Amino acid sequence: MADNYSFDVVSDFDRQELVNAVDQLTREVGQRYDLKDSNTIVDLEETALIITTDTEMTLQSVQDILRNKATKRKISLKVFDFQPHESSGGNRVKQRVLLKKGLSQEISKKISKSIRDQFKKINVSIQGESLRVTSKNKDDLQSVIAFLREKEENLDLPLQFENYR
Repeated sequence: MADNYSFDVVSDFDRQELVNAVDQLTREVGQRYDLKDSNTIVDLEETALIITTDTEMTLQSVQDILRNKATKRKISLKVFDFQPHESSGGNRVKQRVLLKKGLSQEISKKISKSIRDQFKKINVSIQGESLRVTSKNKDDLQSVIAFLREKEENLDLPLQFENYR
């Protein structure tokens, strides 16, 4: 019987864990003596975080707290794309932090090509913002996962492997 085994390569994060990390961030900013009077506001939108605060130094502290809280909640720091900060009204500083989710077409093609170059018996297909990797051998799929974990260090986004069958 010639079964095909497969898994999906995606780039995603747990939205609820991000919400919890932002809640912890705002709570800590409100309690810390050095940040208490900074009038820092952190808005979580669908595709971005917007941090508004008094000074660049305060912004740096808020970024550090965000990274710390995200790490503790097992959210990869590669999810965050910190944009350059800009001046906002009333001598305030505003920064937009884009949230990376999904594989772009360009990155999907790059990953697909590297898998096909490395493993000849593996089939890779691009499906929207994910990749489907199929093979007749489960061990080959395990090798692909190990290969992609090594390659992930060179990528700007985290990879997850789902629907392993």
